[in-house]
This record gives sequence, structure tokens and C-alpha cells, in this order.
Amino acid sequence: MTDTAGLDVDSDWKRFMRKHWRTVATFGVAAILAVAGAVYVFLWFVGDAQSTGLVPRTLGLWTMANLVNFILNAIFWELLLVGIPVVVAVVVGWLLWERLGGEEMRRYHLFRKRSRTSRGGGGVSLFFFVAFCVKVYLDGNWNVPIATWTLDYVVGSMVLILEWALIILGIPAAIAAILWIRYQMKKP
Repeated sequence: MTDTAGLDVDSDWKRFMRKHWRTVATFGVAAILAVAGAVYVFLWFVGDAQSTGLVPRTLGLWTMANLVNFILNAIFWELLLVGIPVVVAVVVGWLLWERLGGEEMRRYHLFRKRSRTSRGGGGVSLFFFVAFCVKVYLDGNWNVPIATWTLDYVVGSMVLILEWALIILGIPAAIAAILWIRYQMKKP
């Protein structure tokens, strides 16, 4: 594989792997252990959450309070038992990378300059979940089992949340669009 500058990317990676194979293998094993650890911590937490009464064993009896409490506790334990060691490993990896020296890093050409495009949209789901939680709380259904909710209630809540979002985000967007069009029209 050759890039536009005529540099052979495959040989750069091969040279890097030959010289630093122990470090790469160590970080590969560490990544596998981190994923396995995350799965085992989650399985431990699920079993513990049920046995301690944090959440009901039957999903039909879960309330919105149970769901939010479960998610927040799961995030806490994952960050505490997996996230902190992963951050430490990343810092150690960064320090090892910096120790290579500028000349050796430039010689390998491992990372090419990439375009500035980015992906987004991950916050929309979180926004709608938080808005749904607020709606359920305001309706007084926070501690009511989810299994008792009707389809009409859930769909009606989603439509209302969508209307809130359109009002909250749509009005400022419309004003900005009108101002931008006026500005463009006044340009000579």
C-alpha cells in the first residue's frame, strides 16, 4: 500500500512492529483484558443489583427511577473498576510514545494527516432520554412500573418531547435563518 507521497505505509508499520513488538503486544493484551473486565464488571453489577434490591428481578416491575438508578450505578462502577485503569494505561502509552523521540516518530510515518470531517449525533439520543425522564417525572409516573404504561402514553410522550424540541430549537433556528437571509439580501 503506497500513499500519495510515495511512502510505503506497510513497510513503516512492519519496521515499527519489528522494533516495538513487545510494547504493541502488551497494549493488545491490555485492550483485550479491559474489554473482558468491562463485561465481567457489568455482569457482576447486574447480579449484585438484583440481589441487593437496587432493581426488581422482573423487568416488568422496573420503574423509571429503577432504570435511571441502575444506569448511573453501572456507569459509576464501570468507570471506577475499568475506566481508571484504562486511563492509567493510556497515559503510560502516551509517555512511551513520547519517549520514542521526534526523529524515530517522523521516520515511521504511521499516522497520515486526515480530513477534518467529523461524525456527530450521539447527543440526540441522550437528549430524548433525559427529556423522557423529565416527562415521566412530571406526570407522576416515576415510581410506577413501566409494564403498566400504555402504548398511547409512551407514543404521546415521545410526540410531546418532539414538539418541545422543535419549539426550543426551532424558534431560535428560524430567527437565525431569517437574520442570515436578511443579511445576505442586504449584501451588495
